[in-house]
Amino acid sequence: MMTTDSRTHRVVARAALAATASAVVLVGVAALVSGGPAAAGAAVGGLIAVGVFAFGSFAVEAVARLLPSASLLFAMVTYTFQVALMALVFVALNTSGLLDDELDRNWVGGAIILGAFVWMGVQIVLATTARIPAFETRPSTPSEGGAR
Repeated sequence: MMTTDSRTHRVVARAALAATASAVVLVGVAALVSGGPAAAGAAVGGLIAVGVFAFGSFAVEAVARLLPSASLLFAMVTYTFQVALMALVFVALNTSGLLDDELDRNWVGGAIILGAFVWMGVQIVLATTARIPAFETRPSTPSEGGAR
């Protein structure tokens, strides 16, 4: 029997795998089309997207397992944190001088956007097609019904 936790881990793992695969393809396209800095930018953008989304998904899943009543609030806070973290990483890259010298900023941004869309798309498809119960029923005992 598969537990809800392992199903959730499988959904997150598949989303991470799909986003990583799309980043690898984008790195190849960037290398062919625009050269080394574009490929490096696509690789960094892909790492940022997969890293931030994986951390957020596993954190929300852990809170939902431990404290289900707080999971929606924590999910909203985590989403806000993810957006802020991506912005901070982008600002840090910009102020470090890496953008436009060693990393192409357009490919970094494109990889982050592609990673976000692939991650969300895979998670939506897998979460809506997975048979994860919204609640678990208690096992019935003979005293609750049936012959007496």
